Amino acid sequence: MAEVNAALLALARQALREWDLGGAHLEPIGISENASFRVDGPDKRYVLRIHRPGYHTLAELDSEQVWTAALREAGLDVPVPVRTRDDDGYVTLPFDGGERHIGLLEWVDGELMGRIMDREPSTFPEHFRAIGRIAAAIHNQSAAWTVPNGFQRHRFDVEGFVGDRAFWGPFWDIPQLDAAQRGVLGNARNAVADELSRLDDSANTFSLIHADLHPHNVVVGEQGLHLIDFDDSGFGWHHYELAVVLYRYRDLDGFNDMQAALIEGYRERRPFSDADVTKLPLFFLIRTLVHLGWRAERPEHGTDLTEEIDDAIREAKEWMG
Repeated sequence: MAEVNAALLALARQALREWDLGGAHLEPIGISENASFRVDGPDKRYVLRIHRPGYHTLAELDSEQVWTAALREAGLDVPVPVRTRDDDGYVTLPFDGGERHIGLLEWVDGELMGRIMDREPSTFPEHFRAIGRIAAAIHNQSAAWTVPNGFQRHRFDVEGFVGDRAFWGPFWDIPQLDAAQRGVLGNARNAVADELSRLDDSANTFSLIHADLHPHNVVVGEQGLHLIDFDDSGFGWHHYELAVVLYRYRDLDGFNDMQAALIEGYRERRPFSDADVTKLPLFFLIRTLVHLGWRAERPEHGTDLTEEIDDAIREAKEWMG
């Protein structure tokens, strides 16, 4: 069982009344950015998610459900939200001097793909090909989809990655940097902005993406592959989607084969040119840089960023040459 404080547990119990599940059993399953609980109702099992404060507005969360509904219509296996008794997608409750948005999803049985891959490395190629096909299906839907009026999600564009109001924070200006490090990351910021500004940002290559489609966000079940955690989803380059899939595996033996399998699976359903593949190192670097910004803004995950800074400096220097 994941550790959870009494206040969050009480908030979860209060929220369940909005789905007429006040007496259901709650089991914490993940307490990090969001707090997640397994809910054992009288007839069904669910997931209750208490969303982190300040990350998404209610309109952005409602838009996420609009998009996942469209993805389901396109044949993708994605989270199914449960409406409240008042037919709302979320309930908003006061908590700790602010408020928290809370949603309920249908439970899906299975095992995380990432855990299977950790246990059985021989399955890497087949699983990367499978994620490639899923990523292509997502992009096929989003590139052709007419975004409805009022739809709100963030953008992973030049401004979103390296602008003055970067979505995950100013990695180039965090307090832990010394002058030399600040200079390197400032140069990297400018070089990334210049490179991104040259990329095609039409719907053919830039549309809604999951943005966190690594193997630990894919559930392998009896009915197939189920995608979870659309919390980071927004408008972005398709290259970034694929870079995130591969990111944590870059230093493993056989990485080139993993990347080839992912691209092979993707190309079964959607074009991705050799020139597109050459852009992946740019998005690997971006992932490293934005992770540094993300960590700096979340001291609850630790304040010693020495390793993250060293990695960012090394990768930035290698990429810039």
